[in-house]
Amino acid sequence: MNAAAAKTEATALARRFLITLVRILLGARSEWLGCTPKPTRRIYFANHGSHVDTIAVMAALPWQVRRRTHPVAARDYWGKTKLHRFIAETVVCAVLIDRKPEPGTNPLAPVERLLERGQSILIFPEGTRADGDEVAEFRSGIFRLAQRFPDVELIPVYLDNLRRILPKGSMLPVPITCTARFGAPLRLEPGEEKAAFLHRARAAVLALDVARPVSTPPAASNQSPAVRP
Repeated sequence: MNAAAAKTEATALARRFLITLVRILLGARSEWLGCTPKPTRRIYFANHGSHVDTIAVMAALPWQVRRRTHPVAARDYWGKTKLHRFIAETVVCAVLIDRKPEPGTNPLAPVERLLERGQSILIFPEGTRADGDEVAEFRSGIFRLAQRFPDVELIPVYLDNLRRILPKGSMLPVPITCTARFGAPLRLEPGEEKAAFLHRARAAVLALDVARPVSTPPAASNQSPAVRP
């Protein structure tokens, strides 16, 4: 076995070990509620609460889907050491982007190249890990990708329990079963404005949180209000 083949085999072993470890420690499982897992070009977008979000989603994907899906990760964090970069780029096949790009540059260019090659991506539209249980407002990157690739399905994903497993600022995971729920595909509607699309995409993720109460407007009543004595 030559050096290149040995490196490829070592990388594959590291990837399988990490996926297996996550499944054992976190019980990562998937629920496909609005679509089925298919090895076609897709944009998966999920809420972001901890550093294990990426690995949890990748572990929840079937192998045929996982092998062609690339997480989008922040270069300022996952590129800061050789170990971080090895885990991101080699083990989970992530693409690193700049969260604070130079003026005049396109930080999504490497992501667009992957989609042009028929690959899928996993993106966290909040841009950073959220504090607490709320899903932050989505940033514009997912809207730009929806504009650039109007025929690609956008699949909402809700990660349940991940904030409690490894909350922001924590170093040690807490063993709690986590679930990745996959919803119905979205596409950018003709003439849809950025704000409306981002609101709709965020709502699609929130709708997959089975523990979140759904707010409904009060029913209209034709009765006259009661008169107190």
